[in-house]
Amino acid sequence: MAALSIGIAATIPSTTATSRSAPARLRPRIQCVGWDPEGLLGQPQTGHIARREFQRRLERDADAREAFERHVQEEKERRRALRESRVEPDTPAELIEYFLDTEAQEIEYEIARMRLRLNEEFFSHLKFELGQLRFAVNKTEDMEDRLIELEALQKALLEGTEAYDKLQTDLMKAKQSLTKILTSKNVKSTLLEMVEKNELNRSLLALLDENIVNAHRGKQKQAAEYMEKVRAAVLKYITV
Repeated sequence: MAALSIGIAATIPSTTATSRSAPARLRPRIQCVGWDPEGLLGQPQTGHIARREFQRRLERDADAREAFERHVQEEKERRRALRESRVEPDTPAELIEYFLDTEAQEIEYEIARMRLRLNEEFFSHLKFELGQLRFAVNKTEDMEDRLIELEALQKALLEGTEAYDKLQTDLMKAKQSLTKILTSKNVKSTLLEMVEKNELNRSLLALLDENIVNAHRGKQKQAAEYMEKVRAAVLKYITV
């Protein structure tokens, strides 16, 4: 039996941030966008037709596919170097600036990285600064811009931490479900029992995919084939 992986591929809301190097009034507001944890695909193409056309182009154009894969790898390296170069902040005030300096595609990563720091103390500090700006008697344009910026950041971080916490809960449940299946003496009976308890979901499929990939990498052919059969059975019950 293959060892369970701690990784999981899932879908959670994403948030974008803005660069501190730009003038405050020109910064775009933080918004929710599609989940792209490595931020490799750039701005998402909108609409089913646009996505299908992009996929067809990659399938028929070897040069375009090679260029795309090269871009993906270069972007991975750039983001890895950027992550390693960043210095973690010491105080809530510095953490606010840290997130305001974070690139859009890195927000999900930084929320996961700084999750323990995104606590009551941090959000209280952020709320206090927001209150000072909202009720200031003589507001300047820079103060108005800062208020908009921090309101967007607060919303993004609250939504992001909620999504991250849910993902961790789903991951834990998925690992427990996978262990239950892989140690079962009667997989079909176990799956039926889990269907009744609503324990079969996409998170479990994602974890199975992760373990199948790891089994292939480790040249554990028998384990990979077994988990592929389990995945097919799980998928059958999910889509029924």
